[in-house]
Amino acid sequence: MKTRLEAFEEMLEEVLQKYSDTSEKLDILKAEGKTKTASFRELLGDKLTCRYMISLYEKHGLIQKNEFKER
Repeated sequence: MKTRLEAFEEMLEEVLQKYSDTSEKLDILKAEGKTKTASFRELLGDKLTCRYMISLYEKHGLIQKNEFKER
């Protein structure tokens, strides 16, 4: 069984990875001129959700602002 800290660290890594992956996918769709598609809008919503979660981690001192480099 995972400890609470291990679970948090795993969740944090997943959120950061999803943010990065989503940003890359959005960049590709932008380059293809597909900013009005449902896929683009869904990914944008995912990116905003991840960014909000990261901001909560920062707000509560769980990660430092310089640990996360926004794209």
